[in-house]
Amino acid sequence: MPKRSLFHSWFPSDGERRLPSLRALLQGRRLRRLLVAGTLSAILAVAVAIGCTTWVRSAADGHLYDAASVPAAPVALVLGAQVDPNGQPSAFLAARLEIARQLLEAGKIKAILVSGDHGEWAYDEPGAMQAWLVARGVPADRVVLDHAGFDTYDSCVRARKIFGVQQAIVVTQNFHLPRAVALCREQGIDAAGVGDDTARAYKDLWLRGEVREYGAAVKAAADVLTARDPVFLGPHETGVETAVRNG
Repeated sequence: MPKRSLFHSWFPSDGERRLPSLRALLQGRRLRRLLVAGTLSAILAVAVAIGCTTWVRSAADGHLYDAASVPAAPVALVLGAQVDPNGQPSAFLAARLEIARQLLEAGKIKAILVSGDHGEWAYDEPGAMQAWLVARGVPADRVVLDHAGFDTYDSCVRARKIFGVQQAIVVTQNFHLPRAVALCREQGIDAAGVGDDTARAYKDLWLRGEVREYGAAVKAAADVLTARDPVFLGPHETGVETAVRNG
Protein backbone atom coordinates (compact mmCIF):
# COMPACT_ATOMS: atom_id res chain seq x y z
CA MET A 1 0.00 0.00 0.00
CA PRO A 2 1.49 3.37 -0.93
CA LYS A 3 2.31 5.73 1.87
CA ARG A 4 0.10 8.83 2.34
CA SER A 5 2.02 12.05 2.10
CA LEU A 6 1.58 14.79 4.65
CA PHE A 7 -0.06 16.84 1.88
CA HIS A 8 -2.72 14.16 1.33
CA SER A 9 -3.31 13.84 5.06
CA TRP A 10 -4.18 17.51 5.24
CA PHE A 11 -5.90 17.80 1.88
CA PRO A 12 -7.66 14.51 0.97
CA SER A 13 -8.69 13.89 -2.59
CA ASP A 14 -12.29 14.36 -3.74
CA GLY A 15 -12.94 10.64 -3.52
CA GLU A 16 -11.98 10.45 0.14
CA ARG A 17 -14.27 11.15 3.10
CA ARG A 18 -14.06 14.78 4.24
CA LEU A 19 -14.68 16.25 7.67
CA PRO A 20 -17.54 18.80 7.85
CA SER A 21 -16.48 22.24 6.76
CA LEU A 22 -16.38 25.14 9.20
CA ARG A 23 -19.31 26.75 7.37
CA ALA A 24 -21.41 23.59 7.72
CA LEU A 25 -20.60 23.38 11.42
CA LEU A 26 -21.60 27.00 11.96
CA GLN A 27 -24.81 26.56 9.98
CA GLY A 28 -25.68 23.48 12.01
CA ARG A 29 -25.08 25.30 15.28
CA ARG A 30 -27.15 28.27 14.10
CA LEU A 31 -30.02 25.97 13.16
CA ARG A 32 -29.87 24.26 16.55
CA ARG A 33 -29.90 27.63 18.30
CA LEU A 34 -32.91 28.71 16.26
CA LEU A 35 -34.73 25.48 17.08
CA VAL A 36 -33.97 25.85 20.78
CA ALA A 37 -35.02 29.52 20.78
CA GLY A 38 -38.22 28.71 18.90
CA THR A 39 -39.07 25.88 21.28
CA LEU A 40 -38.44 28.02 24.35
CA SER A 41 -40.52 30.86 22.88
CA ALA A 42 -43.40 28.49 22.20
CA ILE A 43 -43.22 27.09 25.73
CA LEU A 44 -43.17 30.61 27.17
CA ALA A 45 -46.15 31.68 25.05
CA VAL A 46 -48.17 28.66 26.17
CA ALA A 47 -47.23 29.27 29.81
CA VAL A 48 -48.29 32.93 29.60
CA ALA A 49 -51.59 32.01 27.93
CA ILE A 50 -52.33 29.37 30.57
CA GLY A 51 -51.39 31.76 33.37
CA CYS A 52 -53.62 34.55 32.06
CA THR A 53 -56.50 32.13 31.50
CA THR A 54 -56.10 30.88 35.08
CA TRP A 55 -56.32 34.47 36.32
CA VAL A 56 -59.48 35.10 34.28
CA ARG A 57 -61.19 31.98 35.58
CA SER A 58 -60.14 32.67 39.15
CA ALA A 59 -61.44 36.26 38.99
CA ALA A 60 -64.80 35.08 37.63
CA ASP A 61 -65.12 32.09 39.95
CA GLY A 62 -68.27 32.28 42.05
CA HIS A 63 -69.85 34.95 39.84
CA LEU A 64 -71.22 32.82 36.98
CA TYR A 65 -74.88 31.81 37.05
CA ASP A 66 -77.80 30.67 34.98
CA ALA A 67 -80.71 33.04 34.37
CA ALA A 68 -82.85 31.51 37.11
CA SER A 69 -80.29 31.77 39.92
CA VAL A 70 -78.43 35.00 39.13
CA PRO A 71 -78.86 37.70 41.80
CA ALA A 72 -80.89 40.73 40.73
CA ALA A 73 -79.02 43.83 39.57
CA PRO A 74 -80.08 47.24 38.27
CA VAL A 75 -78.83 46.62 34.72
CA ALA A 76 -77.75 43.94 32.29
CA LEU A 77 -74.68 44.66 30.17
CA VAL A 78 -75.11 42.87 26.84
CA LEU A 79 -71.86 42.71 24.90
CA GLY A 80 -71.99 43.20 21.16
CA ALA A 81 -71.24 40.67 18.44
CA GLN A 82 -71.63 40.40 14.69
CA VAL A 83 -74.59 41.98 12.94
CA ASP A 84 -75.51 40.36 9.62
CA PRO A 85 -75.57 42.36 6.35
CA ASN A 86 -79.37 42.60 6.59
CA GLY A 87 -79.02 44.54 9.84
CA GLN A 88 -80.19 41.68 12.05
CA PRO A 89 -78.17 40.39 15.01
CA SER A 90 -76.27 37.17 14.34
CA ALA A 91 -77.50 34.00 16.04
CA PHE A 92 -75.00 34.40 18.88
CA LEU A 93 -75.94 38.04 19.47
CA ALA A 94 -79.67 37.27 19.32
CA ALA A 95 -79.15 34.58 21.98
CA ARG A 96 -77.51 37.15 24.27
CA LEU A 97 -80.36 39.59 23.72
CA GLU A 98 -82.96 36.93 24.46
CA ILE A 99 -81.32 36.25 27.82
CA ALA A 100 -81.45 39.96 28.66
CA ARG A 101 -85.10 40.14 27.60
CA GLN A 102 -85.93 37.21 29.87
CA LEU A 103 -84.05 38.78 32.78
CA LEU A 104 -86.06 41.97 32.36
CA GLU A 105 -89.32 40.03 32.11
CA ALA A 106 -88.44 38.09 35.27
CA GLY A 107 -87.73 41.28 37.21
CA LYS A 108 -84.04 40.46 37.62
CA ILE A 109 -83.00 43.78 36.02
CA LYS A 110 -84.58 47.16 35.36
CA ALA A 111 -82.53 48.29 32.34
CA ILE A 112 -80.40 46.88 29.54
CA LEU A 113 -77.13 48.48 28.41
CA VAL A 114 -76.24 47.25 24.91
CA SER A 115 -72.57 47.87 24.15
CA GLY A 116 -71.05 47.28 20.73
CA ASP A 117 -69.22 48.51 17.67
CA HIS A 118 -70.59 51.52 15.80
CA GLY A 119 -67.26 52.62 14.38
CA GLU A 120 -68.70 52.96 10.88
CA TRP A 121 -71.93 54.67 9.94
CA ALA A 122 -73.25 51.63 8.06
CA TYR A 123 -72.41 49.13 10.81
CA ASP A 124 -74.33 49.64 14.05
CA GLU A 125 -74.32 46.84 16.61
CA PRO A 126 -76.02 48.80 19.43
CA GLY A 127 -78.76 50.05 17.11
CA ALA A 128 -79.48 46.54 15.86
CA MET A 129 -79.53 45.26 19.42
CA GLN A 130 -81.99 47.91 20.54
CA ALA A 131 -84.25 47.30 17.53
CA TRP A 132 -84.28 43.55 18.21
CA LEU A 133 -85.28 44.07 21.85
CA VAL A 134 -87.96 46.67 21.12
CA ALA A 135 -89.45 44.45 18.40
CA ARG A 136 -89.91 41.79 21.09
CA GLY A 137 -91.70 43.95 23.57
CA VAL A 138 -88.93 45.60 25.56
CA PRO A 139 -89.80 49.28 26.20
CA ALA A 140 -87.40 51.56 24.33
CA ASP A 141 -86.84 53.68 27.44
CA ARG A 142 -85.35 50.66 29.22
CA VAL A 143 -82.61 50.15 26.62
CA VAL A 144 -79.44 52.27 26.70
CA LEU A 145 -76.93 52.30 23.84
CA ASP A 146 -73.14 52.40 24.13
CA HIS A 147 -71.84 53.04 20.62
CA ALA A 148 -68.13 52.63 21.50
CA GLY A 149 -67.93 49.14 22.97
CA PHE A 150 -65.26 48.06 20.49
CA ASP A 151 -64.08 45.16 22.65
CA THR A 152 -64.88 43.60 26.00
CA TYR A 153 -62.42 45.77 27.90
CA ASP A 154 -63.78 48.98 26.37
CA SER A 155 -67.35 47.94 27.17
CA CYS A 156 -66.51 47.29 30.83
CA VAL A 157 -64.50 50.49 31.29
CA ARG A 158 -67.18 52.61 29.63
CA ALA A 159 -69.96 50.94 31.61
CA ARG A 160 -68.23 52.06 34.81
CA LYS A 161 -66.70 55.39 33.84
CA ILE A 162 -69.23 56.76 31.34
CA PHE A 163 -72.52 55.19 32.42
CA GLY A 164 -71.78 54.93 36.14
CA VAL A 165 -72.66 51.23 36.40
CA GLN A 166 -71.79 49.82 39.81
CA GLN A 167 -73.61 46.49 39.69
CA ALA A 168 -74.57 44.52 36.59
CA ILE A 169 -75.38 41.17 35.08
CA VAL A 170 -73.03 40.61 32.13
CA VAL A 171 -74.55 38.63 29.25
CA THR A 172 -72.56 36.87 26.53
CA GLN A 173 -71.68 33.34 25.35
CA ASN A 174 -70.45 30.91 28.00
CA PHE A 175 -66.93 30.57 26.56
CA HIS A 176 -66.56 34.37 26.69
CA LEU A 177 -68.28 34.90 30.04
CA PRO A 178 -65.38 34.41 32.52
CA ARG A 179 -63.23 37.00 30.73
CA ALA A 180 -66.12 39.47 30.49
CA VAL A 181 -66.97 39.13 34.18
CA ALA A 182 -63.31 39.32 35.21
CA LEU A 183 -62.73 42.51 33.22
CA CYS A 184 -65.86 44.21 34.55
CA ARG A 185 -64.97 43.30 38.12
CA GLU A 186 -61.48 44.71 37.58
CA GLN A 187 -63.18 48.03 36.75
CA GLY A 188 -65.00 48.07 40.07
CA ILE A 189 -68.34 46.74 38.84
CA ASP A 190 -70.03 44.16 41.06
CA ALA A 191 -70.54 41.91 38.06
CA ALA A 192 -72.26 38.56 37.82
CA GLY A 193 -72.56 36.71 34.54
CA VAL A 194 -75.17 34.73 32.65
CA GLY A 195 -74.03 32.89 29.55
CA ASP A 196 -75.61 31.43 26.44
CA ASP A 197 -74.76 27.79 25.80
CA THR A 198 -76.42 27.26 22.42
CA ALA A 199 -73.06 27.59 20.65
CA ARG A 200 -72.18 24.08 21.84
CA ALA A 201 -74.46 22.83 19.07
CA TYR A 202 -71.91 24.21 16.57
CA LYS A 203 -68.80 22.26 17.54
CA ASP A 204 -66.39 24.07 15.21
CA LEU A 205 -67.55 27.51 16.35
CA TRP A 206 -67.46 26.49 19.98
CA LEU A 207 -63.96 25.04 19.68
CA ARG A 208 -62.70 28.17 17.92
CA GLY A 209 -64.23 30.28 20.66
CA GLU A 210 -62.64 28.22 23.41
CA VAL A 211 -59.19 28.32 21.76
CA ARG A 212 -59.48 32.04 21.02
CA GLU A 213 -60.09 32.73 24.71
CA TYR A 214 -56.51 31.75 25.57
CA GLY A 215 -55.13 34.54 23.41
CA ALA A 216 -57.89 36.91 24.50
CA ALA A 217 -56.99 36.26 28.14
CA VAL A 218 -53.45 37.48 27.44
CA LYS A 219 -54.83 40.68 25.90
CA ALA A 220 -57.19 41.11 28.85
CA ALA A 221 -54.32 40.81 31.32
CA ALA A 222 -52.25 43.30 29.31
CA ASP A 223 -55.16 45.76 29.23
CA VAL A 224 -55.60 45.53 32.99
CA LEU A 225 -51.87 45.79 33.74
CA THR A 226 -51.41 48.81 31.47
CA ALA A 227 -54.74 50.35 32.52
CA ARG A 228 -55.19 51.58 28.98
CA ASP A 229 -58.01 53.94 28.14
CA PRO A 230 -60.73 52.70 25.80
CA VAL A 231 -60.82 54.05 22.25
CA PHE A 232 -63.34 56.68 23.35
CA LEU A 233 -64.12 58.01 26.80
CA GLY A 234 -66.08 61.22 27.29
CA PRO A 235 -68.42 62.86 29.82
CA HIS A 236 -70.75 60.99 32.14
CA GLU A 237 -74.00 59.85 30.54
CA THR A 238 -77.17 59.46 32.61
CA GLY A 239 -78.94 57.00 30.31
CA VAL A 240 -78.60 54.00 32.62
CA GLU A 241 -79.72 55.96 35.68
CA THR A 242 -82.79 57.20 33.80
CA ALA A 243 -83.63 53.74 32.45
CA VAL A 244 -83.35 52.20 35.92
CA ARG A 245 -85.71 54.85 37.29
CA ASN A 246 -88.14 54.08 34.46
CA GLY A 247 -88.14 50.49 35.62
